[in-house]
Amino acid sequence: MSRVTIAPEEDRLNAQIAFAVEIDKLKRIIRRNHLIDGSRRENTAEHSWHVGMLAMVFGEHAPPETDLQRVVAMLLVHDLVEIDAGDTFIYDPVEVAAQAEAERAAADRIFGLLPDDQGKWMRELWEEFEARKTPEARFAKALDRFAPILANHLTEGGTWPLFKVKASQVKEKVRLIQEGSPSLGAYALRLVELSVARGHLAE
Repeated sequence: MSRVTIAPEEDRLNAQIAFAVEIDKLKRIIRRNHLIDGSRRENTAEHSWHVGMLAMVFGEHAPPETDLQRVVAMLLVHDLVEIDAGDTFIYDPVEVAAQAEAERAAADRIFGLLPDDQGKWMRELWEEFEARKTPEARFAKALDRFAPILANHLTEGGTWPLFKVKASQVKEKVRLIQEGSPSLGAYALRLVELSVARGHLAE
């Protein structure tokens, strides 16, 4: 009986296909935030696409010499761990406390599906985003925090009143935006203050 031989390149492709199929699951992870038209809650895949686009649109607000292609890649990768770990509500201290361990285990499994070189590359992007030690990571985090603030502001508070979020809590997240982009941080702060003035966010 002849033995079927699988070429190394076919093994590599099969691993890439397995990863491609797995990350489709990100479309079913539902976040707390609503779409800007208020019609429904967004899923994490939509969020990742949106902030990736924002990196290109708001690139001029990044620190000088920021590698925007790396920022886009980081944003496409940064929430893949939610396939296993789920969406963490950033204003819930219990969820946040459990987040790091759950997401690290998810990163081990999900990036481990890829061929070693690609898995290492994407894992490094994810680790860089989490550490926020590079201009690219800080700008990526700024966009990740800016998007929901913009959405909540444009939907009369969105999830803020629903979960009894206060302005002081949102301003803590604005500091992360300011670290990555002072101009976007200043704009986000104005949105928070305007939302308070309109009664859409508790003082």
